[in-house]
Amino acid sequence: MKKPDTRRFDETETRSDRIDQIDLIPDGSVGAGGPVSGPESAGPELFSLYGADLDLRTVSPLSLAFLGDAVYSLIIRTSVLEKGNRQAQKLHNETTRLVRAQKQAAIGRSIYDLLTPEEKKIYRRGRNSHPMHHAKGASLEEYLQATALEALCGYLYLQGRTQRLMDLLRTGLQMTQRRDGEPLL
Repeated sequence: MKKPDTRRFDETETRSDRIDQIDLIPDGSVGAGGPVSGPESAGPELFSLYGADLDLRTVSPLSLAFLGDAVYSLIIRTSVLEKGNRQAQKLHNETTRLVRAQKQAAIGRSIYDLLTPEEKKIYRRGRNSHPMHHAKGASLEEYLQATALEALCGYLYLQGRTQRLMDLLRTGLQMTQRRDGEPLL
């Protein structure tokens, strides 16, 4: 009796599957299928299962913060990992230090003057939201400032303005880490 083939994919199948999913974007960069919402080409359509267009004017600030929390966390986790491969517990500890409400509030305060009027409006909407709870290790004001930053992250992400988001977060992290005497990320 012939033994069944237990291979999932060979290298050729995997590579061709990937090639079928990649589209060239008019500016020459490469994206992962679907339309591109802006010049930066790394927008939310990459993660949208339904392809629905959101009217960002109608999305609540807490909903923007809900998404922004995940976006911010992913950016921080990626940045921590880029510093070098370490034990998972060490990666977790450094990430936790940078995603705490106090740190997010400090970053938000440090970049506020760099925001455009549109971004300031979103930031203020996030800060003025009425969350049902707040982090036990942070004051209500710190929590609202952190929510404001998360709302801004969610908004910029949904607009496909990821480069702007990365620039703001990089600047905010550098400013707060220098001020606090922490090693730069």
